[in-house]
Amino acid sequence: MRTRIKELRAKHKLTQEQLAERTGVRRETILFIESGKYNPSLKLAFQIAKELNSKVDEIFFFDDNELINK
Repeated sequence: MRTRIKELRAKHKLTQEQLAERTGVRRETILFIESGKYNPSLKLAFQIAKELNSKVDEIFFFDDNELINK
């Protein structure tokens, strides 16, 4: 899964630490989500979207090639 978290964090001038605090997770969790190493729960995805003033489907999306190759 790909995300736009890093791009949207920059737009809102938030660090990974700040986003993590606002969503109740560790900074490493945000790092792993941004790097595609961890898929967030639906609840966390909605919390992140709320903090970034976006919709979930504007932040998280699948690359069609990823789905085909798995």
